[in-house]
Amino acid sequence: MAPPKNKEKTHELPRPWLIEPPEMPQQDPKTRITNFDEVNLGYTEEQVLQEAERCMACKNPKCVGGCPVEIDIDRFLEAVRNRDYRKAIRIIKEKNSLPAICGRVCPQETQCQAGCILSKKGNAIEIGRIERFLADWEREHGVEVPKLPKASGRRVAIVGSGPAGLTAAGDLALLGHQAKVFESLHEAGGVLVYGIPEFRLPKAIVKAEVDYLKELGVEFQLNAFIGQLYSFDDLFAQGYDAILLASGAGLPRFMKIPGVNLIGSYSSNEFLTRVNLMRAYQFPGYDTPIIRGKAVAVIGGGNAAMDSARTALRLGASKVYIVYRRSENEMPVRREEYYHAKEEGVDFQFLSHPIELIGDDYGRIKAMKCLRNCLGEPDESGRCRPEPIEGSEFEMAVDTVIFAIGASANPSVPSCTPGLECDRWGDVMVDPETLETSIAHVWAAGDITGGEGTVIAAAGEGKRAARSIHAYLESL
Repeated sequence: MAPPKNKEKTHELPRPWLIEPPEMPQQDPKTRITNFDEVNLGYTEEQVLQEAERCMACKNPKCVGGCPVEIDIDRFLEAVRNRDYRKAIRIIKEKNSLPAICGRVCPQETQCQAGCILSKKGNAIEIGRIERFLADWEREHGVEVPKLPKASGRRVAIVGSGPAGLTAAGDLALLGHQAKVFESLHEAGGVLVYGIPEFRLPKAIVKAEVDYLKELGVEFQLNAFIGQLYSFDDLFAQGYDAILLASGAGLPRFMKIPGVNLIGSYSSNEFLTRVNLMRAYQFPGYDTPIIRGKAVAVIGGGNAAMDSARTALRLGASKVYIVYRRSENEMPVRREEYYHAKEEGVDFQFLSHPIELIGDDYGRIKAMKCLRNCLGEPDESGRCRPEPIEGSEFEMAVDTVIFAIGASANPSVPSCTPGLECDRWGDVMVDPETLETSIAHVWAAGDITGGEGTVIAAAGEGKRAARSIHAYLESL
């Protein structure tokens, strides 16, 4: 006779995909808009262990395939669960020399975390936040420099010190080649230092990652404007075996509307550079001229738009608007940055676009005329096309307008380099497999090849380019 069934409910552990990830500790919104300190404060060790324990240890981890720089995520999470943080950060750095940066600004939610099996039913592992913890842990406990292979004797010149250039430099150094990075500005880091605000990515973090590359043997020459100071021919004459062009997307775009040249009109590129790299927020310590608008409108819906709006608040603006031609759902910005901006008081004017900037008698912006939109059929991007509504004009009283509607490839090097083929948008054309340009032994990677993108996408291209350059150097 079978024993009677136990009618009492057995206790079941919560399914890992149903467990909410720990909240990221952060500054209070009312406090953080008064300073430029980092908003996100990072997971504690307890939170990291709690989150790593949710990993299912998949036999075929889809998260790895979603990482542009190919980090072995499953391996480093296993090391975290074993509390071997040194091993975990070592695994990350086998593939990524910039973990403290990527852990802060990489859109993991659409890449590695989108592939996490837990995301199919609930909450993906917060991989990026764990990566950030490990990078910060290593910086506090001593950065380990791996043993380098025997020097190959080959030299590579890298033009630009943004994410593509830095990633390629690190990978080439780990392969035994001598990499030298030429940066036109006075600090290394490219868009990481001039384009991303201190409250999202502290300059000290970027400097620490650059210092690590120096420990690997990477050289940096600052204030070196390639195309003006040296041509590609000059670099080859100096003994470089290969060149990587990674100078980014530094040409801002403006709308073709009346008043765009009035005083108080900025591109997000100029506005953020003046604040981030030229330290305008530290006035009078850094006497950088910048208009500290009281009513600021930012045009666009991407990360640069959000960075500009949140920076304007911290510079003392009493009212900041985001004017975006589509709806909230179509914005390309990271959701976290959008929520942070809303918490801080940014006013979002969706389904609107400017048609004219209105000036006063002194040529300064005093208002912006806009139109309301409705959404039509999807365009080539898959998003619904905004269509203006007749008779919907309205004015906004603003004194500063920042255009954050994208950027094109930096034209400084291509314009000085005969034979370097570009497409009609000014992007450098490359072989899709090797990333080699129309000039022999010159490669290109990052935003210079396709306009403005993400930090991690540029880093991924830098890795691909380094692999291709290494194959070429091995054949010599």
